[in-house]
Amino acid sequence: MNQVKCDCGHVNPHGTILCEACGKIIEDGTQITAEPVIDMRYEGSARRSQTYNKSMIDKVWNFFSSVKVGVWLIIVTLIASSLGTILPQEMYIPNIMPVADYYEDQYGWFGRLYYDLGFHNLYSSWWYLLLIAAIGVSLVICSLDRVVPLYRALKKQRVIRHESFLQRQRIFGTTSMAVSKDSYELVKEQLKKKHYNIREDEGNILAEKGRFSRWGPYVNHVGLIIFLIGSMLRFVPGMYIDEILWLREGETKVIPETGGQYYLKNVDFKLEVYDKETDNEAFSDALDSAGMVAKNYQSDVILYKTKGNTVAGEEPELEEVESSSIRVNEPLKFEKFALYQVNYKLDELSKMSFLLTNKTSGETFGDITINLNDPEKMYELDNGYSVELMSYFPDFEFGEDGNPTTKSRVPNNPAFVFKMYSPEKPEGEVSFVAIQQTIEPLGDNEYKMAFNGIETKDVTGLTVRKDLTLWIIGLGGLIFMIGVIQGAYWNHRRIWIQRKGDEVWVAAHTNKNWFGLKREIQLVLTGTEIKEPMDQLKDNQVDEGETD
Repeated sequence: MNQVKCDCGHVNPHGTILCEACGKIIEDGTQITAEPVIDMRYEGSARRSQTYNKSMIDKVWNFFSSVKVGVWLIIVTLIASSLGTILPQEMYIPNIMPVADYYEDQYGWFGRLYYDLGFHNLYSSWWYLLLIAAIGVSLVICSLDRVVPLYRALKKQRVIRHESFLQRQRIFGTTSMAVSKDSYELVKEQLKKKHYNIREDEGNILAEKGRFSRWGPYVNHVGLIIFLIGSMLRFVPGMYIDEILWLREGETKVIPETGGQYYLKNVDFKLEVYDKETDNEAFSDALDSAGMVAKNYQSDVILYKTKGNTVAGEEPELEEVESSSIRVNEPLKFEKFALYQVNYKLDELSKMSFLLTNKTSGETFGDITINLNDPEKMYELDNGYSVELMSYFPDFEFGEDGNPTTKSRVPNNPAFVFKMYSPEKPEGEVSFVAIQQTIEPLGDNEYKMAFNGIETKDVTGLTVRKDLTLWIIGLGGLIFMIGVIQGAYWNHRRIWIQRKGDEVWVAAHTNKNWFGLKREIQLVLTGTEIKEPMDQLKDNQVDEGETD
């Protein structure tokens, strides 16, 4: 594109409305001459989105440089985000059946539709990440499209401005009389007291302050872009981890997402509850209505680290790292991980014991104890007796086809299919045993498995958390707030005082708070011969701010 040379000699980029140096209206921008006051947004500088529109790059740039497009992208993303809160995300549902079946089982046809549309994993879906990326691209292009020409125009502005530029400022006035040198000195002194930076050229004055406030919106954009980058990095493997670890008393498990390097043992789980007899009497009414209320719950644990290299299939050699107690809001931290106490389950079934009994005589031939979390296949007894565990259903229920099935792997309602071998029945007898229920599917048996006791254990629920993006998100939020303060509490103000023959012209502009600017001008000109300029829009008393 051809550049445009102003009468003052400054060469402006194509599309400039006001000369960057003197402020004269460029011929290509004569459409603004009908307005009583010049539109000073971006100083009338040339923006790429309003200048080029030929290539595909131009069209993409122009699309994303639109504020309306950015607002709509944010609205669509907010609507999409709200859809992800209607039903629990996949990471928060129990791992008891296929995900699609779970949503349909729990929420019917709507749950199935929710799954089919991909809302069950919304925040890590490609289209949601694409929306976030589009917002980031929009922020970058919007900022570059405006801040670069604005910076260039403010940097190149001269003290002496064109007559048409001064005459069509909102604040403008003339003094048709000689002004003494003392008045000029007094004006400069009072401008300095108001913290204006003063530039002079041939006796003309440009007083300016608060220019940095013009960059406030763009600092906001930088903060938002950094915030979005931090949010998107959470989907990069290893950058953000939020997993649940259920650990029974006495159990040792590998800590998720540590690459098999760290193990945790639950030595003991402790629960303290409020007692209306011993605790504050003020709690009595609340405890009567709420029942048991946890006062403190904690897990006494040992953290282990694997020693040397571990061969697949072998038990790792562990060395103790530290012993600790994990309480609510008092996590165990190691390396970049933190283990938080978030949940618990009391008295989960751990072991069940049965006696092999002759149904007629009541004679017993030994007992077996089944570890409900790791049952054995065969249990040998004395004198030729044995019991085979053919099937095990930790959370038993009858399926739609009438066959036994399990809702989960947690032993909430265990059921068993036993095959009992004896010298009299070497081929074995089959018996289905559940809590308070025994079924003999192949006819009456001579032997039965009689319930003989249970063992329970408390289970602690820990959150394994690692967040390498938190500082990035925090930095983005901090920069955003700096931009908010920068743009909200300061104003960019300029006052031009120019000699025109025997007259003195005064013009002023601010990006917001015109009342404050007029008040400052009044104080600055007090005690001088220079008349206070008028507000050329005083008939429309709307104190509007401008958006850069």
